[in-house]
Amino acid sequence: MKVKWSHSSLKDFEGCARRYHEVKVLKKYPTPETEQIKYGKELHLAAEKYTRDGTPIPEQFAFMVPVLEALLSKPGRKLPEHEMALTENLRPCNFKSSDVWVRGVADLLIIDDDNLTGWVVDYKTGNNKYPDTDQLALMSLMVFAHFPHIRQVNSALLFVVKESMVKYKMSIDDVPANWQRYRERVAKLAACFDHNVWNPTQTPLCNWCPVKSCEFNPRH
Repeated sequence: MKVKWSHSSLKDFEGCARRYHEVKVLKKYPTPETEQIKYGKELHLAAEKYTRDGTPIPEQFAFMVPVLEALLSKPGRKLPEHEMALTENLRPCNFKSSDVWVRGVADLLIIDDDNLTGWVVDYKTGNNKYPDTDQLALMSLMVFAHFPHIRQVNSALLFVVKESMVKYKMSIDDVPANWQRYRERVAKLAACFDHNVWNPTQTPLCNWCPVKSCEFNPRH
């Protein structure tokens, strides 16, 4: 089976291969839309409309306006909810192409052509206790592939509710080593598909896992 992945799916796999297979591949356990998920979707949509065409922000998300205005004041082309996809040989392709290998969506991408710099911003509505900059690394790599004139990508996780920011930076010189790191990680996912072996990983999160058939699930 041809492997197709994203930041979130790879993290899910590395968290527990059994859960990934049952939930993401076999789709036995649909993810219910919680109030937190619904809030996040509405916030992202409001930010997208505001940065794309100036649609007024709903009152409940008004706290985001100063942050969004600061981002819009940066030089460069503003690309909200910008989809990027690559084939396995790292060539840009359509997001739904049959040849797609990896996909990612930037909540806001800014391309400063004059200064050969990109900016990637990801809005987070959750807790900022364990920030995951790995997502920013992948998006930076995809920016370099889609905009080959860019020499540096600055990125940030914006924890909009907690009013904090986690920054990350990558230069064009960092690209080969970072792609190699991802290829090694994705190879483990490909091996599971090739051999159809999906071993579980026991963690405290087993208590909330939907895969009740797993021997590590307390509800088994």
